[in-house]
Amino acid sequence: QVQLVESGGGLVEAGGSLRLSCTASTSAFSVYVMGWYRQTSGKERELVANIDPRGDSNYADFVVGRFTISRDNLKNTVTLQLNSLKPDDTAPNFCNAEHIISLLRSWGQGTQVTVSS
Repeated sequence: QVQLVESGGGLVEAGGSLRLSCTASTSAFSVYVMGWYRQTSGKERELVANIDPRGDSNYADFVVGRFTISRDNLKNTVTLQLNSLKPDDTAPNFCNAEHIISLLRSWGQGTQVTVSS
């Protein structure tokens, strides 16, 4: 089990930006696919973006061109830059670590993103 600690959520006006960070407590960070998920009201938790150990990333259609995910394998961190935020982006965002072989997953406690209109 990997402990994940998120930071960086908050309240921002529409069109604004936030930066979410997640730090993983593991000595094997480079064997995890790291991702960010969110759970908007009335919906199941959904993928926002993820990034594999090589740095290849994948984005949900609703964030393409607005959000950027990156990782630092030396610092055990994954970062999500959120730009051009919309009120519909309001949700708790959760960091996720998935082991590339076992596929076991760990979750952070979440950080709230709130976008006002």
